[in-house]
Parts: sequence; C-alpha cells; structure tokens
Amino acid sequence: MKILFVAMTNSIHTARWIEQLRGTSLCVHVFPSINTDRIHPLLKRKNVIFHIPWQIKYRKNNLFRKLFLRIYYHFYGKTNRFYVEDQLRKVILKIKPDIIHSLETQHSGYLVNAVKSNWYGHFRFPKWIHTNWGSDIYLFGRLTDHVQSIRHVLANCDYYSSESYRDNTLARQYGFSGHVFAPFPNTGGFHLYNLLECRSRVKTSERKEIMVKGYQGWAGRALFALAALKMISEHLSGYTINIFSNPDGYDIKIAAELFEHDTGIKVNVLPYINNYNEMLSLYSRARIYIGLSISDAISTSLLESMVMGTFPIQSDTSTANEWINNGVTGFIVPPEDLIKISNKVRVAIFNDSLVDNAAEKNLVIAKNRLNYDLVRRKTLGIYDKIKADIGKESYDV
Repeated sequence: MKILFVAMTNSIHTARWIEQLRGTSLCVHVFPSINTDRIHPLLKRKNVIFHIPWQIKYRKNNLFRKLFLRIYYHFYGKTNRFYVEDQLRKVILKIKPDIIHSLETQHSGYLVNAVKSNWYGHFRFPKWIHTNWGSDIYLFGRLTDHVQSIRHVLANCDYYSSESYRDNTLARQYGFSGHVFAPFPNTGGFHLYNLLECRSRVKTSERKEIMVKGYQGWAGRALFALAALKMISEHLSGYTINIFSNPDGYDIKIAAELFEHDTGIKVNVLPYINNYNEMLSLYSRARIYIGLSISDAISTSLLESMVMGTFPIQSDTSTANEWINNGVTGFIVPPEDLIKISNKVRVAIFNDSLVDNAAEKNLVIAKNRLNYDLVRRKTLGIYDKIKADIGKESYDV
C-alpha cells in the first residue's frame, strides 16, 4: 500500500511519525509542504521516497540561484503556490497513492485541500487522512484569515487524527463528518527502557534545577515564566534555571542575563542539543519544568518531564489536563498570569511530598500511555482501518 505524506520534511514530528512505519510493507512517499530542501536525518533512509519540486532542488546549487529564487518567491509567491499545487497533482497522478496523509494544517492540509478542490472536482481522489498539530485548530480556528480554510480541509478529508480529545471535538465543531481516531501523541511513543536509563536516581525533591521552555513569540510565553520566577527569586537560592529550545532568541538572552544580574541566580540559555539522552539528563536533574504558551496541544516537553520525574507546570491553553491531574501530578496555569504562575512554582519549591508523589504517578501514566510499541500499534492501526475501508469499497463496486 502506498502512502503519500504531505508534510514538513525538516520537522522532527514528521520524522518521528514516519519512523514508526519502518519495517512494515507500507511504501512511503513524501512531498514537502513548505519551501525547504532540508530533510530531517531520521527521514534519510532508503525506504522513504521524496518528491521535491524542482524550484526547491534548484535552489541548492549555488548562491546566485538561491538569490534568484528568493527574489522570485517575493514577487511571485502566489504563482509559486500554484506551481507547488501543480507539482503535487503530478506526483499524485504519477504514483497513484492509496492514501494521502497531511501532517499539520496550515501548510500541509491547505495544500492537499487546494489540489483536491482545484484539480479533482470530478475525479476520485485517494483516501485522505489529515492529522492536526498543536495550535492548528485551537488557535488558528479563531482567526478570520484561517477559519474558512480550516473548514474546507475538514469538509474534504476522509479521516482525522489529533493528539487530544479537545481537538477531536473541535474538528466536529468545524464541520468534519468522517472517521475520527482516538488521540495519541503525534511524535509517537517513547522507548521507556532507554529513557529510564537516563533518569536520575536523585529524588525530585532533592533536585536544584528548573527547566523553562524558551519559546517566545506568537505562541510561546517564556518571558512570563522568567518574570514569574523573578517574583519569587528569594526562594530560589542555590537553584539553576535552564532555558531550552530557543538559543537564538535575543529577547530571551537579554531577559536571562538581566535575571541573573538582578537576582544572582544562575541562568543557562542552552544551545540546541542534538543528543537526545543529554537533553533527558537535564530534565532528570530538574525539580520543575515550566512550559507556557497561548496555544498548544500535548507538549512533548511536558511528556518528557513526566517520564524523567520533573514536576510539570504547563499552561491551560494546552491539553495538559488530558495527561496530568491539576494540583496532584502537576500544575495547570494561565500562560500570562504572573501571580498564579509564581504561586504554583512556590508550592512546587517547598512541597517535597507533592513533587515526589507526582514523579511516581507520572511514571505510571507514561508506562501505560507512552510506551513506544503501544503508540506504534495505534499508528499502524490507522492505516489498517483505511486499508480495510478501501477493500470494502472495492468489494462493493
């Protein structure tokens, strides 16, 4: 069975999803949904076939051509979108996939929908499953420029998956009438045995570090996390704060340096860490993880903190409530309410039994819901379901 993924080829989320298909009989094709020639290392294996539009491949050759195409995209961006749609149409006609799977909405979903709407109005289109990422519907569905496009995607796809019951419900509210799969993490499960090898034997209550997700921008609110910590800095003597996932954020660097200057508390703005075990070891040394944003689904960082025994504090605009028991196994807070955030951090700093008990309970949840083989079976089950439906339709014909 052939599957054509329309997805961000440079994304770890795309790579981890497709990695789950390794060792199966599925024939995997990938078409990039964004203008990049970067392919994530996990995807660079023999049994994944890429279909890269010529303009993206052409860009790689030399500096002059890169400059030419940058100017081209600036002045002929809309024309380029039509070109990419046409290229995807040609790929579909050429390889004749049984399934098209769009991963993410605003690029992948919109692109597939444009091809289906503009080119296949009177022709049979392959079965289309759409997977929702993070803020795709929860945030963008409330924006005027996106709401109709989201409705069109959901009206035209046959199957839908997400990583939360919240987003499954929203899909129905925005008009999806097909089959909805039960939610599970878009990044796949964890090899828990390997992860637990990285987990510190030091009890959570004895750790003296705090992990802060460093995203700051249209969704991330890392500066609010730093501001909340500064409000209770007198209680953080001896602690180290590690800010991750945004080493190039100038605003974060300035805020971190000022925080350290004003409080005397050590703040590390971590570089990108390619070694996954090294990243996990940082979690394993931390008492608290803080992740704030105005929109998210289930944050992978939250799940990693649960596995590594770090007490999670996550914004209430995510779907953390589907994973942690607020006040028992973590705290769920408004992303921009400094008083509430700082109060919850203070509790987590002083309540040793809370963080130790949460670590034990979160590990049980991880073993029950995040095991790699369990999540992989759910992923493969999606394609088994669609394959069975295709077989029924063929039989009926």
